[in-house]
Amino acid sequence: MNPPTDPIIVYWPLGVYFALAIVVVASMLVLSHLLGECRTGRKNNDPYESGIVSTGTARVRFSADFYLIAILFVVFDLESVFVIAWAAAARELGWAAYIHICIFIGILFASWAYLWRQRALDS
Repeated sequence: MNPPTDPIIVYWPLGVYFALAIVVVASMLVLSHLLGECRTGRKNNDPYESGIVSTGTARVRFSADFYLIAILFVVFDLESVFVIAWAAAARELGWAAYIHICIFIGILFASWAYLWRQRALDS
């Protein structure tokens, strides 16, 4: 028996799924609008910061050191993903991949040592 090739027969479950998803989302939005409480007032429009009254402006300048530390964390964290992926397939990859990962880790440590010497990791 050959499977059906007519697109309407093949894709009708997908159309029903999308229609049901749209109905569910629309009904949730309508019900939350109808059943939700709507209070307006001066106190309700103020931001709530754990019971602490806000002072000053939200436009505060931060030092670039915070961003540098965050970017360095992302870079070194991403490189750990490569090492973990290599470790998962180490037996199948063989000695050539072992040499490559040793070079990769050597470059990683050299860059870490350079950043440490430049005092980029001090905040």
